Amino acid sequence: MTAVQEQPTAVVGEETERTGVWWWIRTVTSWLLLFVAVAVLAALVVVPRLAGATPYTVLTGSMEPTLSPGTLIVVKDVPPTELRAGDVITFQIESDNPAVNTHRITQVVYDAQGTPRFQTQGDANNVPDRDLLVPEQIRGSLWYSVPYLGHVNSALTGDLRGVLVTVAVGGLGVYALWMFGSSFAESRRSRRGHEGDGS
Repeated sequence: MTAVQEQPTAVVGEETERTGVWWWIRTVTSWLLLFVAVAVLAALVVVPRLAGATPYTVLTGSMEPTLSPGTLIVVKDVPPTELRAGDVITFQIESDNPAVNTHRITQVVYDAQGTPRFQTQGDANNVPDRDLLVPEQIRGSLWYSVPYLGHVNSALTGDLRGVLVTVAVGGLGVYALWMFGSSFAESRRSRRGHEGDGS
């Protein structure tokens, strides 16, 4: 008789532990961290790779307040004929220099052969860029941007980026399995408790 009376108390204690304030805080925090990790991984690596886009980091303030230094930008290849004034593009500054810049198109003009040339200017700059761009210089048009995430992008070299992807995918997989296993185990314990309570 005593054992039957003590068992419901243990079950109630377990259920209180799983539904108390701290349990909710731990659960919400863990899921929030998982969501943030997945979002960062997606923005930095997965989405650009799947879409054939390229991530860059804004290093200067020439596009403020639209794009502040440290912003991650992802640019997608766009046919030059589809570019219009107002589009933000990333372009190679000089043909023999791999360095790129990201500014807004202010004007599209055509030469005698009908080839488009693009006048660009930073949103924070008072004067347009010196030279008109030819289509071969353009690396892509801005697809999306994420403030501050560019610092992470700059810190990741090619090898380190690959390691991060492997570790992150593996870690997220282990974490998801752990969460699923914990929920399954708690569900079984709860069912056993209720069955014992009814016997």
